[in-house]
Amino acid sequence: MTIGVRLVQRVSSTRGFSRFAPRVIPALDRAVHRLSRGKVLLSAQMLPGVILTSTGARSGLARRTPLACMPEGDGNWLLIGSNFGRPGHPSWTANLIAHPEASVNWKGTEIPVSARLLAGEERAAAWKAALAFWPPYATYQARIDREIRLFRITAGSAAGAG
Repeated sequence: MTIGVRLVQRVSSTRGFSRFAPRVIPALDRAVHRLSRGKVLLSAQMLPGVILTSTGARSGLARRTPLACMPEGDGNWLLIGSNFGRPGHPSWTANLIAHPEASVNWKGTEIPVSARLLAGEERAAAWKAALAFWPPYATYQARIDREIRLFRITAGSAAGAG
C-alpha cells in the first residue's frame, strides 16, 4: 500500500471529512462524469466507482448517484451504504430496497443490474471483504448506531432504472 493510499484512508476516516465529502465529492463526480461523457469518475482515481441510476423509493424518479464500489468479478459489485459514517442510511439504499432493478455506469458503459440487500452470514463475509478492501469502513461503522447496509449488485437484469 502506498503512502498516498494510507494518507487518503486516514483523512477519509475523520469526522471533518464526513461533513465535507458528502456535499463536495458527489457533485464533482457528477460534473466530471458528464464532461467526460461517462469515461471518468473523479473519486474512482482512489477507489473503484460507479454511477448508480436507481428509481426513487418515494418519487419514482430516476436518481443518479456516484458511489465507491468493490468489484467482485463475474458482473457483481458490492455497494456499501456507509454515508461517510453519518447517522442516517444514504437515500440510494432505500431506493434499491424499494426498486432493486437499476443500472450502473461502469467505466463508461451503462449496465442493467439487480440489487440485493445482504444479511446474515453472507453480509458478514461481504463486510469482512469490504474492510480488507477499504479499512476506513470500520471507522464509519464504529461512530454510528445503525448497521451499514451492504448490497450485492449483479449485471444482467432485464430492466434498467427509471
